[in-house]
Amino acid sequence: MQNEKRLNRREFLTWTAVSAVGVLAASCAQPTPETIVKEVPVEKVVKETVVVEKEVAVEKVVKETVVVQKEVAVQKEVIATAAPVKYKEAPMLAKLVAAGKLPPVEERLPLEPCVMKGREGIGKYGGTMRRCFNGVSDRWGPTKLQDRALFWFDADFNLVPRVAKSWEVNADGSQWTINLRKGMKWSDGMPFTSEAMKWRWDNEYMNKDITPGGMSSPFATGKEKTPMVMETPDDYTVVCKFAAPNPLYFIVMGGRADRWVPVHYVKHFHMAFTEDKAKLEKEYKDLGLNNWQAYYAEKIAFHLNPDLPRVGAWLAKNKLSEEMFIMERNPYFFGVDEEGQQLPYIDKVTHRLFTSPDVKNMWVLNGEIDFQYRHMAFSDFTLYKEGEQKGDYKVFVGVGAGHTAMQVNHTTKEPKLREFFNNRDVRIALSLSVDRAVVNDIVAEGLGTPRQYSPISLSPQYYPKLSSAYIEYDPKKANALLDGAGYDKKGPDGFRLWKDGSGPISFIIEGTDQTGTPGEDAVLVVCKYLADVGIKATYNYAERSLYTSHYEANEIEAASWGGDRTVLPLVAPIIWIGRQPDRPWCPGWGFWYADPTNPNAVEPPADHWIRDIWDIWDNQVLRESDAKKQTELFFKILDIWAEE
Repeated sequence: MQNEKRLNRREFLTWTAVSAVGVLAASCAQPTPETIVKEVPVEKVVKETVVVEKEVAVEKVVKETVVVQKEVAVQKEVIATAAPVKYKEAPMLAKLVAAGKLPPVEERLPLEPCVMKGREGIGKYGGTMRRCFNGVSDRWGPTKLQDRALFWFDADFNLVPRVAKSWEVNADGSQWTINLRKGMKWSDGMPFTSEAMKWRWDNEYMNKDITPGGMSSPFATGKEKTPMVMETPDDYTVVCKFAAPNPLYFIVMGGRADRWVPVHYVKHFHMAFTEDKAKLEKEYKDLGLNNWQAYYAEKIAFHLNPDLPRVGAWLAKNKLSEEMFIMERNPYFFGVDEEGQQLPYIDKVTHRLFTSPDVKNMWVLNGEIDFQYRHMAFSDFTLYKEGEQKGDYKVFVGVGAGHTAMQVNHTTKEPKLREFFNNRDVRIALSLSVDRAVVNDIVAEGLGTPRQYSPISLSPQYYPKLSSAYIEYDPKKANALLDGAGYDKKGPDGFRLWKDGSGPISFIIEGTDQTGTPGEDAVLVVCKYLADVGIKATYNYAERSLYTSHYEANEIEAASWGGDRTVLPLVAPIIWIGRQPDRPWCPGWGFWYADPTNPNAVEPPADHWIRDIWDIWDNQVLRESDAKKQTELFFKILDIWAEE
C-alpha cells in the first residue's frame, strides 16, 4: 500500500518532493561570468574548413567553423572570468567574525562553492526548525536533513554535483574520476581533501577487522567481486578503477554521504594509527564495548559524537540520546545561493523526543512542529487539517514512495515455517487473502493506492506487471492454493496444520508500530484476514533498537515494515536484491551474500531465484551503460518479484 503525507510550517518552508538544504534544491551551476570576445591570430595556415576548439576558464568549450584562404586566419576566442562575488553570511556568523573567533566567509568557502537554487527564490537568514523524533534508533530523520553527498538528483532527476565539483568517466564505466572543490573545509576549518576518501577506503572498507565480509557492488565488480582500486593523484582528485565495467557506480554511490572521514580526527580511534594503543583499549573497555572497531564506529557517527567534524549544513551539538537533539549551522558549509549567501538559511534544527503519538499530535496542533513528514500518519490527516488555522501551519499531501507492507522471512530459523514461506503458492495465497481496500481506509483514509511493493508510477522503472500482481481480494482462491500446497488439514479451532499434522500454522509479525496507531490497526486487520483462511498470525510490537537486534540475528519470522526506494530504484536497489535486512524478506541470504562466515548467514539453494536476481544485478544491470537497457534488465528482476 503506497502512501505519504507532508506537514509544513507556513512561516518557514514549503513542501518539496526532494530533500534539500533547508528549503533548497541543489543546482550547482556557477555564477554568471563576465564574457569578453576578441580576435586573435591562429598560428597555422588553414586552407580548408576546420573546427577550432578551446577550453576556457569557465569550463565552456567554444567551437566555431572558420573558412580561410589566407596565410593568417582570424579565430574568435572567448575569454571569460567569473564575475566578482561578494559572499554573505548569517548574522550569527558575522558576529563571530567581528569578534575574531571565525575567519571571514571568503576564507571558509571553497574557491568555487556549490551554487544552490531555492525553490521559492532567495531566502532569509535566521530561525529554528522544530521537529520531533522517537529515540536514538530514529536517527534517519536528523541524518537525512544534514547529509550531503558527492552528487545527487535535482527535481528533474538529473545527477548534479554537490561536494564534488565535477566528474569524468571512461567509455565502459570502469574508471571514474572525481574532482573535489578546492579550498573546501571540514566544520572545524581543516582542509577537505582526497585523503578523506582514500584513507577511509584503505583503512576501513578494506580493513578486515572493520569490514570482515569485504565490499560488494558497486564497490566490487565481476564474479570474483574484485574491489575497486582508489588513487588520489592530488589533493582534489580521486580516481576509482574497477576490474569490470561499472557504469552505474555514481548512480548507486553518488548520493552516499559516508564515503569520507576527517582523517585528522578519526585516526586516533583506529588501532593501526593511534599513538597510544593501551589508552585506546582502556577507553573502549571502560564504555563496555567489546573491541576497538565498535568504539571507532561510535566515534564516526555524528548522532553519537557531536565532536565529529562534518561537511553537512548543520552540526550536532549534543547526542541524539538526549530529549532535545540540537543541530546548529555549519560555518564552513560549502554551498551558497544565487546571490552568494552562504547556506543554510536556518540557524538551528531541533528534534524533540516524543513518547507517544498523542504527545506528537499535541505538538503539531499547538504549532510546535515546523516541518515534518516523518511520523505524520495519514490517519491523523483530518485532525491536522482541522487544526491548521489555530496552529498556524499547513498540511500538504504529495505522491509518496512509501508502502505499507508485510514481509515474510524466507530464511526464518523455524524449519517448518521456512518451508511454508518458500512455497510460491503459499505466498500468493497470503497476498490474495487480504482486502487491501480495507487496509487503505485504515492507514491512509482511502487516499493510498492498493498495489504490490514496486516502483511508483512517477518512476522511470515503473512496472505495472509487478504493481498489480495478486492484489485482488480472493479468499476462495487463497484457500484453494493453501489446500493444494499440502496444508489442507485443520484443527478444531479452524486453523490449518503443518504437513506433519502438528500445529496450528502460526507466525509472529513484528513491527515498530505502537499500540493504538494506524500501523498496528492495519497489521491486526491483516491478521484477521489470514485467520479467515486458516493461518494464525499475531502482531508483536518492538522498539526499533530491539527490532534491529532481531533482524540482525535473523530472528524475525515476518515483519510489518514500510517499503520505500521506489522512485529511483537503481539508486538504492537493496530491498529488491535482498540486501536490506530491516525489510526482512530474506535477511539470511543477504548476510550470506555479504559474508558467508556471518553466523546468521543462510546459503540459498544452488538453483534458487535469488541467485538469478543477484546475477542480473551484479553482472548485467551494473555493467550496462545504456540507460534504457539498464531499465530493461532491471525489469527482469521485477519479473521475478511478480512471479514469486
